[in-house]
Amino acid sequence: MKKAAFSIEDYLKPTATVDSDNELVRERSQALTEGVSDTAGKARNLFYWVRDEIRYNALVPLEIFENYRASDTLKRGEGFCVEKAAVLAALARAVGIPARLHFADIRNHLVSARVFEVMGTNLFSYHGYTELYIGRTWVKATPAFDLKVCQEHRIVPVEFDGQHDALFHSHNLDGKLHIVYVKDHGDRIDVPVDEILGAWMQLYGVAAQERLSHLLKQESATEK
Repeated sequence: MKKAAFSIEDYLKPTATVDSDNELVRERSQALTEGVSDTAGKARNLFYWVRDEIRYNALVPLEIFENYRASDTLKRGEGFCVEKAAVLAALARAVGIPARLHFADIRNHLVSARVFEVMGTNLFSYHGYTELYIGRTWVKATPAFDLKVCQEHRIVPVEFDGQHDALFHSHNLDGKLHIVYVKDHGDRIDVPVDEILGAWMQLYGVAAQERLSHLLKQESATEK
């Protein structure tokens, strides 16, 4: 299927999941970039806020569309890579920085036993990150792992200067193999929810969804 052509202006417009016109998104983006005049500086502020203030959680309900909408993730204060990437894209568009999503399959060689038990593999299909248009070029930014998660699991934090690509590091702080990029799925103007869910169903199957649902119900009952 031929990829749709978009102009830079298109990447400033709100979409179904990157709802940059949402009031909460607009207010947050303005507050985070107040007094900052350069695009790279604005992008840095937005990146670090999403990285550290939206808690990373790999195991959240996957089938509900609202989970992918940036404003809903902003309200929850937690999400996995795709959700956090959508938040960063929405905040960026809200302050005039063109933004899009990029997807790739990655293999996490240090995935936790809890996550591996649910997924049945260390392959993460359609891992998502953000691309920001800065200085007439697209710059990659991965805000997934918050600093607390990095510290707890000996992960090298992703740092972003607003000018150079910021992707996962291949090894952790102890020199152990961590992230390997396996397959690139390209960029999208919005989160392709149906495409992602279809790929996950093919790779992980119904059993993984049932294990995830069971785990979430158990944890919810424990919290009560």
